[in-house]
Amino acid sequence: MLLAVPFAAAEEQSQAPAQIPQAQTQAPVPPQTVPQPPGEAARFSFHRVGEAFVRLDSVTGQVAQCSQTPAGWTCTVAPDERTALDGEIARLQRENASLKKSLLARGDVPGPLAEANPGVKPVPPGNVPDPSPGTAKPPADLKLPTDAEVDRAIAYMKGVWRKLVDMMMDLQRDIQQRKG
Repeated sequence: MLLAVPFAAAEEQSQAPAQIPQAQTQAPVPPQTVPQPPGEAARFSFHRVGEAFVRLDSVTGQVAQCSQTPAGWTCTVAPDERTALDGEIARLQRENASLKKSLLARGDVPGPLAEANPGVKPVPPGNVPDPSPGTAKPPADLKLPTDAEVDRAIAYMKGVWRKLVDMMMDLQRDIQQRKG
């Protein structure tokens, strides 16, 4: 949809948004000097984007891109995606409600639905392991380290700890020497 909005082809002197009415029948004038009809003082706001403007209608929320053509300034209304988004939201809400109803009908009640319906109790699947201490069995392919491997790991950690303590002592000695 094209809307012809004649205003001057003169370049803007500033980057500030300009305000103009929807249509005029008189000669084009610069956007800063266009008079506003009573009651529509701030209906449209313009924002420069390169050589064009984006027009926002503060009453309807409609956005249009306005640019200069040989015939004057024209504004092309941007497609309104809000209705498509609202339709998708409504569809998802209906789908969500139907899925919740089917879960309730089957007796599968997850999370907050279980609290909302105290009469319906969830049933865990049969393959959940018992977390009680002493009842868990390690997997058959689990290989534990031998005593020799554990002793080597402990000896290695002792060496690392000794080196760390030595480094801290050297650092402390250096700090005391600098102070004294």
